[in-house]
Amino acid sequence: MAMWESFWIIGLVLATSAQEVMGQSVQMDSIKSGFVGSTVELRCQFMNSRPPVKISQVTWQKFLNGTKQNVAIANPALGVSVLPPFKDRVSFKNPAVRQRTPSLEDTTIVFNNLRLSDEAAYICEYTTFPAGNRENMVNLTVFARPLTRMTLTTPTIIARSQKRKMTVATCVSANGKPPSIIKWETKLKGEFNLQETRNPNGTVTVRSSYIVTPSRETHRQKLTCIVTYRNERITDSVILNVQYEPFVQIEGFDGNWYLNRQDVQLTCNADANPAVTIYQWKLLNGSLPNNVEIKNNTLFFKGPVTYDLAGTYVCDATNSIGTRSGRVEVNVTDYPNNPPSREMPQEQPNNGVYIGVAVGGVALLAAVGTLLFVFLRRRQRTFKGDYSTKKHVFGNGYSKASGLPAHPPIPKNLQYPDDSDDEKKPAQIGGSGGYEGDRDFEGESEDLKRPYFTVDEGESRDFDDRTLAYQYDPEPEIADDMVSQTDGSVISKKEWYV
Repeated sequence: MAMWESFWIIGLVLATSAQEVMGQSVQMDSIKSGFVGSTVELRCQFMNSRPPVKISQVTWQKFLNGTKQNVAIANPALGVSVLPPFKDRVSFKNPAVRQRTPSLEDTTIVFNNLRLSDEAAYICEYTTFPAGNRENMVNLTVFARPLTRMTLTTPTIIARSQKRKMTVATCVSANGKPPSIIKWETKLKGEFNLQETRNPNGTVTVRSSYIVTPSRETHRQKLTCIVTYRNERITDSVILNVQYEPFVQIEGFDGNWYLNRQDVQLTCNADANPAVTIYQWKLLNGSLPNNVEIKNNTLFFKGPVTYDLAGTYVCDATNSIGTRSGRVEVNVTDYPNNPPSREMPQEQPNNGVYIGVAVGGVALLAAVGTLLFVFLRRRQRTFKGDYSTKKHVFGNGYSKASGLPAHPPIPKNLQYPDDSDDEKKPAQIGGSGGYEGDRDFEGESEDLKRPYFTVDEGESRDFDDRTLAYQYDPEPEIADDMVSQTDGSVISKKEWYV
């Protein structure tokens, strides 16, 4: 588009804005589009002022490359006129425009059988009195849906021994606007190229070719062409038919042909397209043994194996593409390489045994848990009776639970001579400290240092009247029915256990 055309469009937009300010405006869509062969409407409506102005004429014009071309005219006095080359394809949508007393507020036109040449800008111009001309413009874009096809380069692709690349398929998206995008989807290891051609009518033809080296591996492979046009996705696929020479393998020799072995044979397997038509067997540096029988692609050796069967066997397989060979070296030994061993029959697993073992294990765990629970429960049970039956007797002879007077208070101020190597004994420093004057504290210190012990009520002894000068019999050994405790006391088994 030329620069002066751009300025003209900008001026038209500004003029339209001024018209709206004055109260009259022409309303249109800014962009419209359609496909070749389809129908499209170009809207044009006049918004009149109050009081309304008089519409003298409405003119549709095609604006292309700086040139205006009349398309259709609606005049209250002269009627409707559509000019060639639009006469058979353009019409006013509102029937009121064609009446004897027409209404020209809505002069929308309809394009039928849209063509690529219809792509342009279209101006709807209102001639009014006394306000003058009012106009607006719409840009019409015409799309062309491409024709897509995929073809094989040749119906039959032949794989040659030279391993040359060749084009096997071509995908074409012709006469599209805008141009299409072509991609390939396949497991083949190949490459592709792209070529675009712009046609005189504005469309574009896109062509892509896929190139591979034909081989036995490319036979029956799927090749898919994917064409993307705007938001559409078009796919087309072919299956490659590649012809190739036979690929030959000889089977039957397991490396363990030994003397007197029976029923041995060799089979010539060939993968070929088209199929193999002729199989030929031969023995290098010699002729086939007399006891051999040939059936199709198999050699059957009648009778036991002898040294005469040793040698190199060759199989030639032929189809319409060519001939390929396979060979195998047969060795005959005196004894089997791997003599058959007697295999011990394997016992089938007995599911019943597994289930029995599992159930027994669960039962054993339950029994052990029960016994452990009972044992711990009995250990936690306390003896019957009153804890008052356990007496703690201190070294001074008083029982903790006896109710006798409490032990006299220990003096607060005690000192130990530093120069004495004998056992240190407490001595009172100054004052009576609450003690009776006639008491010998040092004489009673041995009793103070005696550890307490536990006796039953039946084993209580008589004490003297003195508070701190009790005499004790030699400490008896713990009876067999007594149980020592961690705190130094003992408890009778008769009262511990139930």
